[in-house]
Amino acid sequence: MIKLLRWMLPLLCCVLLVGCSLPQVKAEDRVFLNLSLDYLGDYQLYPTEFDNTPVGGISALTYDRKRDRIYALSDDRTQPRFYTLQLQLDQSNPDRPQLKTLTLEDVTLLKDEQAQPYAVDQIDPEGLALTPQDTLWISSEGVAWRQSPPALMEFDRQGQWQQQLPLPKHFLAIPATDDNPDPPPHGIDNNRGFEALTLSPEGDRIFAVTEAPLQQDYPDPQLEDPEEPRFYNRLLHYWLGEPQPQLLAEYLYPLQPAGLLKGINGLTELLSVDNGGHFLSLERSYSPITGFNAQIFQITTALARDTSKLDQIPTELAGITPIQKQSLFELKQLRMPVSNLEGMTWGPVLADGSPSLVLVSDNNFDADQPTQFLLFRLRQNRQRVS
Repeated sequence: MIKLLRWMLPLLCCVLLVGCSLPQVKAEDRVFLNLSLDYLGDYQLYPTEFDNTPVGGISALTYDRKRDRIYALSDDRTQPRFYTLQLQLDQSNPDRPQLKTLTLEDVTLLKDEQAQPYAVDQIDPEGLALTPQDTLWISSEGVAWRQSPPALMEFDRQGQWQQQLPLPKHFLAIPATDDNPDPPPHGIDNNRGFEALTLSPEGDRIFAVTEAPLQQDYPDPQLEDPEEPRFYNRLLHYWLGEPQPQLLAEYLYPLQPAGLLKGINGLTELLSVDNGGHFLSLERSYSPITGFNAQIFQITTALARDTSKLDQIPTELAGITPIQKQSLFELKQLRMPVSNLEGMTWGPVLADGSPSLVLVSDNNFDADQPTQFLLFRLRQNRQRVS
């Protein structure tokens, strides 16, 4: 036994020494990708008209890589539509590509199931995503006063309605009845519905998130810390393949608290990074004191628990793990005015092979407010060690 121990002791010491020399990966780095963003520049599209429509209210973008075109969704309730834009980059300096021009090429009006233009205030289009089959998924917040419910709809590139996904009941208002003429607040909050929409890279899954919590999910001020209230939006995850689309899961998205100076905060866009549950999210805040600000986060659904059976989020999240998130880029660090940023899409591949990221603002059809486009480079760095 003594001889055996004498033989094993040097071996054990070697193992321990080798183990100590190995890089230690943080638990956080096993969940998140090591991403960073470089700001490259902006482009201002000033208010104009195209084919008798006012160009503005751009709430979402999606990039058509095959045609090298961008589709831009206008959230005009009177005439729902999207524009086709040609985006040109100046890459004469590979280290600092720039947005050179954005040219309006076409406008496409959305049509309903009867192939007719939508009536005024029938839908409020906010999210946009292009499929590999050349169709477009569009989310509508709905119009509360018209009792028009929120919707997730597919259209062809000519704007014709194709199909619509069923929504869980907790996203819908409770209808008034003789027995319940004044039902409690329930479902998507007015004008704070499905702002964010994205497809998986393979196009077989779709993800939609509300801008703010459902009405029944807002924290109870009597039970919450007024300095740090919790706000959870709902993220829906659908399968789009055969035999028919179906809801796979729902997760809680932790929204940043607005704070007294920020006024209000909302999730305005979601963008899929890979097939492993990694996304970029765009949150936009506004305060009459500080104006607009925005922040880009990396999020992951890897550890999130399904909440699709919950009509209301419980006060204590016992056994419920929300989506995890970490800040990737806060736009106030640019030290430049940012507008009402609502849309985000992957753009053309840059000269160095990295993907570009394009953000857009909704000017709310303000004749004095240009539409702002921001260009970024996404970098995926080597795994961090400590």
